[in-house]
Amino acid sequence: MPNWDHARFFLALVRSGTLRSAARQLNVDQATVGRRLVALEDELGARLFLRTPSLYVLTPAGEALVEPAEVIERSIVQMERRVLGLDERLTGSVRLATTDSLAKRYVLPAIASIRKQHPGIEVDCLTSQDIANLTRREADIAIRTLRPEAPDLIVRRLATLETGIYASRAYLTSRGTPVFGSDFTSHDLVVYRQKVAPTGCSALCGEPAASGRVVLRASSSVTLVDAAVAGIGVAELPCYRADAEAELVRIIPDRSADFDVWLVAHADLYKTARIQVVIDALVQQFDPKIS
Repeated sequence: MPNWDHARFFLALVRSGTLRSAARQLNVDQATVGRRLVALEDELGARLFLRTPSLYVLTPAGEALVEPAEVIERSIVQMERRVLGLDERLTGSVRLATTDSLAKRYVLPAIASIRKQHPGIEVDCLTSQDIANLTRREADIAIRTLRPEAPDLIVRRLATLETGIYASRAYLTSRGTPVFGSDFTSHDLVVYRQKVAPTGCSALCGEPAASGRVVLRASSSVTLVDAAVAGIGVAELPCYRADAEAELVRIIPDRSADFDVWLVAHADLYKTARIQVVIDALVQQFDPKIS
């Protein structure tokens, strides 16, 4: 009979395409992933992947295995969630996914508070622009700027935050200050990197930017803030980060944009004692008026 613990190694390789990426995802070495795959193929008597120089490509047998392997994965994760959801101990690990910028301003102070009051709780903080899959327990809690719609998730608005248009004092001294209605003519812009990057930037906080020149694209607001501080260009930045930088000046103050921050947890884990402690600490950081 197949050892179905091999299924998680199989699925990691399906999703990542390489031994290196699968090993990183599973926190093991590449040799372990390779051995597990060979063992599963031997047990099933079928070749599951074609090995190419760059990727592992599913064979027809491998394609047929994906769905039942995912059923096994969902069942095991559901078992874990339901058992953990009954856990009343204020000890253990909580996996929290967020962005680097929100982590710096809100999540790390919350973790510091938790450590003082509940030293038995360990927080594994995952910072990435990618959205963690809570159904597969890639995280227990996520702090997101996009609201998910999955029915098995509990979603709570933590805050509505503001963005504004900023540039460094050095940049404004050398290049002048952009003005309302100028479309950022003769100015350099630093903007978020899109998955399908357009050739230009349509607007910053609703201010048309068709005449500006995009000189840097970045995948995180921390990088954008640092780029603006370095004088590389004008940027739309979260005010909670940019206002803390003495070198940055907010320009075109009539232009701003709001975005919501959401706390997301799986319904099966939401009432777990240590999850509730982390949630309460996060809520306090985003809105200290809540008692």
